[in-house]
Amino acid sequence: MKRLLFTLSVVFLLSVSAFADEPQKFSPEKFQAEMEQFITKEACLTPEEAAKFFPLLREMHKKQRTIHQQIKKECKIKPVDECDCKKVVQQRDVYELELKNIQQTYHNKFFCVLPASKVYDVIKAEDRFHRRAFKNWSKNKDDNHHKHQPKK
Repeated sequence: MKRLLFTLSVVFLLSVSAFADEPQKFSPEKFQAEMEQFITKEACLTPEEAAKFFPLLREMHKKQRTIHQQIKKECKIKPVDECDCKKVVQQRDVYELELKNIQQTYHNKFFCVLPASKVYDVIKAEDRFHRRAFKNWSKNKDDNHHKHQPKK
């Protein structure tokens, strides 16, 4: 569950953020294309498999982004009392279960267009892609931070 949340957080973070102080802004289309290319290669998808699979993956991500936006909206400001804090946490739990249900539903749809071994490979490849993207994003952010620090 933590890995799922981490992966989804990275996707969300990268899809709504721009690289600070970079001349080029983050492009969701470029990110999507790079991810699909990486998954295709890593999971050894044929062009026919990729053509059937990626529309489902995009559909799943779109539904997940909607839930992440709801979580972000409701957790933006900390409630002032204990009762409201409890309600927000419980609602977040509901959203996270909904995210997991979406994922499970789409994994079952993936089995209709790919063999189970390739679905497994796709999931692993997507995780690796997001970890690398997050690592690169963090590195670029740190590099930019150091570039703009005054020299002693």
